[in-house]
Amino acid sequence: MTIHHLSDAELAGQPAAYWTGVAYESLIAFTRARQAELGFTQPQYWLLRNLSKNDLSPDGQGMTLTELQQAMRSYLRPEDDLAAESELLLERGWLTRDAEKRLWITEAGERARADLKRHAPAIRDRIHQGISDTDYVTALKVLRQMIQNTGGAMA
Repeated sequence: MTIHHLSDAELAGQPAAYWTGVAYESLIAFTRARQAELGFTQPQYWLLRNLSKNDLSPDGQGMTLTELQQAMRSYLRPEDDLAAESELLLERGWLTRDAEKRLWITEAGERARADLKRHAPAIRDRIHQGISDTDYVTALKVLRQMIQNTGGAMA
């Protein structure tokens, strides 16, 4: 399917599941490509975020890979290998591992997380280029209503 030259009536008849799937894959690919250009992967960033007391970690305590996978279950992709990604972060000195195999963010890792976070607004701005906040909010409201209509769960 293409969206070129479709009337509003034709667009209204398009399957939402198809377009949300295409959008999801495109947005993930774009985001991951931008992050790769900056020298990191999305799973590496998530690991740092989930271990940082200044971000997603409620207490800054270390976590095992199993605990991290559980914490990230709603956004990990099948190809994401947290074990391999954490090894790379250990090699960079951004994480350490204790005797109980819990991963901990280091000071260098915290600085890297903060630096990586600075790039998120530029990536978001590129994705949202040409889309007003009003249109974006409307799109999200429509998607949320579709989720509700189909009995899906919203976070």
